[in-house]
Amino acid sequence: MSQEINNQQKETTIPETTKPDPPKHSVLEDVQGIIIGSLMAAFGIAIFTHMNFLIGGTAGVAFLVQYGTGVSFGPVFFVINLPFYILAIKKLGWEFTIKTFLAVTGVSFLTEFLPLIFEFGEINPWFAAIFGGFLIGSGLLMLFRHKASLGGLNIMSIFLQEHYGISAGKFQMIVDTLIILTAVFIVDWKAIAFSVLAAVALNIILAINHKPGRYRGMS
Repeated sequence: MSQEINNQQKETTIPETTKPDPPKHSVLEDVQGIIIGSLMAAFGIAIFTHMNFLIGGTAGVAFLVQYGTGVSFGPVFFVINLPFYILAIKKLGWEFTIKTFLAVTGVSFLTEFLPLIFEFGEINPWFAAIFGGFLIGSGLLMLFRHKASLGGLNIMSIFLQEHYGISAGKFQMIVDTLIILTAVFIVDWKAIAFSVLAAVALNIILAINHKPGRYRGMS
């Protein structure tokens, strides 16, 4: 009798349904995402440049070079990202690498172009740190969702999240804060304090909104 019941249960078992693959972004969607994401990030960087703030990652290194030598942000940011494309090609694929290259190139150009068409006046440093951080974080989030980044530690953070489940936002928050603290000999302590606040604001956007499986249109 028990054997018959087991056979009936096997026959009536409802097969598991497989989840459909998430839809991919179209080329047009990727183009607008990369352009707008790069513009948002570049505008936030322009605010930071005006206020002598910093952020982490390769952008932070570019800021340090700019403040220490007078060489503008855009060219430095473009050059120091070049070695990271090797990791991106090997671990994250050509699609991600090409999109990231376009985003980095776009930000490098826009940070040079924006001062020609937009002049900043006096900005409250608290607002500049928080709003600038939100702008860059939102720009990065848009780039991440279209399989792009701003190179450097962005590449590393996405690799760690995709392959090891480590939060991109939390990883960058720790590393960015450490990078900013190394700037004590280049900018004053107030700028460093506001830069730490900006890094927190930036990475709050990523930590809350950029999580594996949450955005179905990413694959």
